[in-house]
Amino acid sequence: MNKFNLWKFCLALGIVWGAASLLAGWCAALGWGELYVRVMSSIYIGYEPTFLGGIIGGIWGFFDGAIFGLAIAFVYNALVSEKKKTKTRKKG
Repeated sequence: MNKFNLWKFCLALGIVWGAASLLAGWCAALGWGELYVRVMSSIYIGYEPTFLGGIIGGIWGFFDGAIFGLAIAFVYNALVSEKKKTKTRKKG
C-alpha cells in the first residue's frame, strides 16, 4: 500500500472542512442548520449564522481540518509501514 503525502492530505482535508463550515454558516444565515452552527460556535470563536460568521467558521474549519488531516495521515502512514515491515520479515 502507498503512503499518504502528509502535507497534501492535510491541505485537502483542511480545504474540504473549511468549505463545509463556510457553506454551513451561510446556509444557517438563510435559516437552514442554525442549530449545527450554534453548537459549532462553542468550539469556533466568532462562528455565527451570518455572512461574516461563515467566513470565520471557514477559516477555523480549514485549520481544524488540516490538523486532523495531518493526524489521520500520520497514523495511516505508521500503520502502513508497520504492515510492510511484517510482510518483509515473513518472506526473509
